[in-house]
Amino acid sequence: MSQVAQQRLFAADALLPSGWARDVLLAWDEAGRLSTVQAGVAAPAGVPLAAGAVLPGMANLHSHAFQRAFAGLTEHRTGSDDSFWSWRTLMYRFALRLTPEALEAIATQLYVEMLRAGYTSVCEFHYVHHDPDGQPYADPAEMSLRLLRAAERAGIGITLLPVLYQTAGFGGRPALPEQRRFLLGTDAMMGLLQRLAGECDGDRARLGLAPHSLRAVPPQALAEAVAGLHALDAQAPVHIHIAEQQREVDECLATTGARPVDWLFEHAQVDARWCLVHATHMDWDERRRLAHSGAVAGICPTTEANLGDGVFDAAPYLSQGGAWGIGSDSHASVSVAEELRLFEYGQRLALQRRNVLASETHPQVADRLYLEAVAGGARAAGRSVAGLAPGQRADFVVLDGAHPALAGLGGAQALAAHVFANHGHETLADVRTAGRSRVRHGVHPLQAEAGRAFAAARAGLLTD
Repeated sequence: MSQVAQQRLFAADALLPSGWARDVLLAWDEAGRLSTVQAGVAAPAGVPLAAGAVLPGMANLHSHAFQRAFAGLTEHRTGSDDSFWSWRTLMYRFALRLTPEALEAIATQLYVEMLRAGYTSVCEFHYVHHDPDGQPYADPAEMSLRLLRAAERAGIGITLLPVLYQTAGFGGRPALPEQRRFLLGTDAMMGLLQRLAGECDGDRARLGLAPHSLRAVPPQALAEAVAGLHALDAQAPVHIHIAEQQREVDECLATTGARPVDWLFEHAQVDARWCLVHATHMDWDERRRLAHSGAVAGICPTTEANLGDGVFDAAPYLSQGGAWGIGSDSHASVSVAEELRLFEYGQRLALQRRNVLASETHPQVADRLYLEAVAGGARAAGRSVAGLAPGQRADFVVLDGAHPALAGLGGAQALAAHVFANHGHETLADVRTAGRSRVRHGVHPLQAEAGRAFAAARAGLLTD
């Protein structure tokens, strides 16, 4: 079927923001925005029938693209107390060797993988700005532009979040030599944002800011950078790593007298424009403040498990209406289903109960997880990707109703099987962004070419 003919689609089951609906007609305009989402109608003649239940596309709200190239290569003991901090040392070594060409190749492959997994948007938390000597490229936006180009080639929507990184720890400790590629003064960051603003149209690509963390951005720089961003775009998203490890909490307490999330709320206007990535180690009051602020908690279950960060205390946060979404972060895994599954399973292991994150409104765990992750991811992305509703982008996923794992199952049962029965990407029949089919039955048109370029880039980075 041609792309031009695919302006409408009929689904026997579709997951709308309000829940499952039967007999749904979807229509979108030439710009790739949904114009009609109508339930309970007869299938119009000549309109293609979806191969299975239709789901809204998922935003991956936290990505460090270059880290996909060393996923799986740090699973060996370097000492008696391996942790996030020992893993970070290995990451620095890899980052120092990255070239613009390698970054584009790695990101293109990653974004193809994301689409194959059901992600239709990505928030790219990008901090390798300079050349290996720590000097700006002739175009200071060189590395950022490579990421935008990779997203365009793959066909995924992107929110680009240039990272502000200035210090090596709380109290303004001088940056380490191995952090030299990340460092930007606040004025330089403002210049970079102004340079990139013309490259981001707000629909296909959105621009925001990522103060790396409280340990890497001094208080004055944090305030000035956020103010500068919102002078350019009052609604631009702001993402920050926070409370990921207990050591970070301890150091923040020792230096400032406050826990990280509490400190941030006391010194910044944290609202729905913000995404607090990880926020793993919060006390009761911090959790309440975050839930009531409208900001999004950026949960990255596979990375948090891989790095031994800890488990987000989700049940009380969700019970207070806290917004959240999922990210694949270091890309130890690239799978919507696995992130959602592990989010629930972490709660089960901690509480020794099942179906922890179900609710009275959504007794099917997968329904609640999927819908809330879509809504939170859209808020974090700052783009119109909040689900199957008029005015939103026509970003959606079609499950394969003919696959043995899903055959004969209704919409809610099919989604539950897709998330919890661990069939990988096999149960996806079609993945679309802006109404255009990007993946059909697991195949992306670029995947062979992108895979070869990725392998070559990684080989060059691993060569001594």
